[in-house]
Amino acid sequence: MINFRIISKIIGSLLFIEAFFMTWCAAMAIYFHEEDQIAFLMSLLITFGSGFLFLLWGRNAENALSRKDAYLLVTAVWVIFSLFGMFPFLIHGSITSLTDAYFETMSGFTTTGASIIDDVEVLPHGILFWRSLMQWIGGLGIVFFTIAILPSLVGGSVKVFAAEATGPVKAKMHPRLTTTAKWIWSIYLLLTIGCGAAFWLAGMDWFDATNYSMTTTATGGFSIHNDSLAFFHDPAVDYIAIIFQFLAGINFTLLYASIFKAKFATLFRNSEFKFYISLMLLSAAGIATVLYLQSGYELEKAVRSSLFQVVSFMTTTGIFSDDVAQWPHITWIILGAVMFIGACAGSTSGGFKCIRAVMTLKSLRNNFRQILHPNAVLPVKINGQSVPQARIVSLFAFFTLFMLMILVTAAIMLLSGVDMINSIVIALSCVSNIGPSLSTDIGANITWSVMPDYVKWVLSLLMLMGRLEIMTVLVLFTQSFWKEN
Repeated sequence: MINFRIISKIIGSLLFIEAFFMTWCAAMAIYFHEEDQIAFLMSLLITFGSGFLFLLWGRNAENALSRKDAYLLVTAVWVIFSLFGMFPFLIHGSITSLTDAYFETMSGFTTTGASIIDDVEVLPHGILFWRSLMQWIGGLGIVFFTIAILPSLVGGSVKVFAAEATGPVKAKMHPRLTTTAKWIWSIYLLLTIGCGAAFWLAGMDWFDATNYSMTTTATGGFSIHNDSLAFFHDPAVDYIAIIFQFLAGINFTLLYASIFKAKFATLFRNSEFKFYISLMLLSAAGIATVLYLQSGYELEKAVRSSLFQVVSFMTTTGIFSDDVAQWPHITWIILGAVMFIGACAGSTSGGFKCIRAVMTLKSLRNNFRQILHPNAVLPVKINGQSVPQARIVSLFAFFTLFMLMILVTAAIMLLSGVDMINSIVIALSCVSNIGPSLSTDIGANITWSVMPDYVKWVLSLLMLMGRLEIMTVLVLFTQSFWKEN
């Protein structure tokens, strides 16, 4: 039986945390003497009050979660966080439609970066900061973030971690999950600070550097300028963004073992990382060649632009340094492929994940070998360890659902009047949590505001499913989930 009281207790406590983050934005609004002060003060009071009611209802609940409770909790937290997170937009008036406000907020927390706001430069600093902060909070996962800073709050944290973590393999760097969570959170914080300092040294002011550091390390893509990072026209800014997007796309457990423990050999022995960097460099080299030979780019700009966009798409960040819509169509295919695959599991990125791509390729190779040698036993090995057959079955089940979500959503897009190319791009970008801007082609100049309301709700659900890797959400709609046993 579902223990709704413990779920309510945890949600209430998490809403207190969300209200606390809103105070940062209120402080930002007060610092800049802008009119969004009242919006944040009212929002944090509503969020805090609602959190108190949730906590009150679940006050006597036992601090222990079953597996069912964990899956329902994780999905409910993301939905409710987005529900309360939209209040600053609505109260301030920067977004007047409830549908648009929820879409923007869900896009933020899931680090998708798809925005319905056509002109972000007219927004006050507090609202801009809230958009960036949402992505930073959602980068590691809302509940995982909580396990790191308040481990006693979430009972059954291992089950919650399994429900929210990305990838088929949940690596740990310490026997205690709470210790692992703290180390990962520390790495995340260090990357954010390092990125912000680098942007500031490159010439950004402190506000720009802070916002772009949060959205870059969260691989979110929300920008405080309409032209994204292209606004700065600075190669140094581009290279900094490339480096930190790349680092944020690496499995944080591997990043800790290889860099922070100075075991660099571990990095290059890892199957997923080798696939990640190889695909990235090959894709960037291909696009750079096309830009240099066909589009008249200088060699340095061709290399920088291609590498920037490949890293941005592969890590599902979705920030731009160039107008991709003007590139030759062959480059779109390459970018679409890396967008589909994504970066490493256990990172802040979305997509299918490199580890699944490696497992798929090795499974296919074994199937071909099995044709020639029917009696051979051919296990799929990742980093020297055999992958259980159950995980191979889960892999292909996930792939099927992943593709099905894209096809169903693309069909809905077509029915709403969107052309075929954009229908597929929109579906892929939402389920992969990349969210590149929408245009006649794939460009960076027009936002998602033109979509019908019902489509935005569908895409909001798709972003949530993509962030929680589909299974966590879909299992709630199965009959067996709600059975007593």
